[in-house]
Amino acid sequence: MDRGKEKTTAPYPPVGADGGQPLSQKPDQSIAEEQTEHKPQERDFREILRQIDRVNDPAYLPSLSMNELYDHVFPSKPPVVEGLLYPGVYLFVGAPKVGKSFLMAQLAYHVSMGLPLWGYEVRRGAVLYLALEDDYPRLQERLYRMFGADSAGGLFLSISAHTLGGGLEKQLEGFVQEHPDTRLIIIDTLQKIRETGDERYSYASDYEVITKLKRFADASGVCVLLVHHTRKQQADDRFDKISGTNGLMGAADGAILLQKERRTDSAATLDISGRDLQDQRLYLKKDEERLVWELERRETELHKEPPDPVLEAVAALVTAERPEWNGTATDLAAVLGLDIQPNALTKRLNVRAGKLLLDFHIGYTNTHIRTGSRIRLVWVEEV
Repeated sequence: MDRGKEKTTAPYPPVGADGGQPLSQKPDQSIAEEQTEHKPQERDFREILRQIDRVNDPAYLPSLSMNELYDHVFPSKPPVVEGLLYPGVYLFVGAPKVGKSFLMAQLAYHVSMGLPLWGYEVRRGAVLYLALEDDYPRLQERLYRMFGADSAGGLFLSISAHTLGGGLEKQLEGFVQEHPDTRLIIIDTLQKIRETGDERYSYASDYEVITKLKRFADASGVCVLLVHHTRKQQADDRFDKISGTNGLMGAADGAILLQKERRTDSAATLDISGRDLQDQRLYLKKDEERLVWELERRETELHKEPPDPVLEAVAALVTAERPEWNGTATDLAAVLGLDIQPNALTKRLNVRAGKLLLDFHIGYTNTHIRTGSRIRLVWVEEV
């Protein structure tokens, strides 16, 4: 059986047995033949040394060619709320007393229970809600009024935490280690976790605050949602009303802005913008009895990506009844019956592996072996 090695973008070529010397030699094998067989291995070793020297050079700049980029299969990042929240760092911004904490409690509950929110699909997972401006009696009363006795075992609440640079990162890492199904961490508010005495509020300091949290979010695959305030000054762009410098918005993956025309209004708008998000505006109304926000209408409908015939063909091939397929790209192109070259098929699946997993529950790996590469497709029950 061939021993495979999955594709990697590491700068070092693999050390394999391809150019190796067999342990036993034929008696009549000449010295010239022996030297010839050693040459590929010696060239591989020299290439490894050259690559090591290259990456240790202070002037070395890591890069990938477009071909290498297409050859890489990146891990998928399942959304927390489809079309609304993804792994990364997001700002949730609004004026004081506009209803941010009620919406945060609503979001936290829906994610911890896996309940759809305003028609958006929600992926269930543990939630940590740092309600740093509240106390437990107020949280208890608020949650009971909103959700009654239907409590969520996957929703964890805390009213205290360390600051950034003062131990918060370790606390969050510890929570995720204890609860590996964590999808969402809400920090209410950003001001409460800023480093003590950090009142510079320059672009650089604002950018660094988000960057520290983003390092954690990217490493753990969770969404960190930072509750923050708007400034009083008017602005042409709604998101320019975020308090602080553009460093916050520049470093964050996205922002959600809750606004009312008057504080006493029960209606509000929710504006959404982000790197991986379609710009949206939702019109909400607060149920004054239950204190939850309900969707009245959307300004624009979410864009729906057209069907991908390759992914749909793969989904017809691998199902719960036929949970696995193995073979080469040439084999797969033939069995799918599509007019596509094996190399193009491989690159397409490399790029779309995340969508294949999230939308069709099919895991994809492309592994290098001595005779080429081998594709493995596996049905995955839960993502």
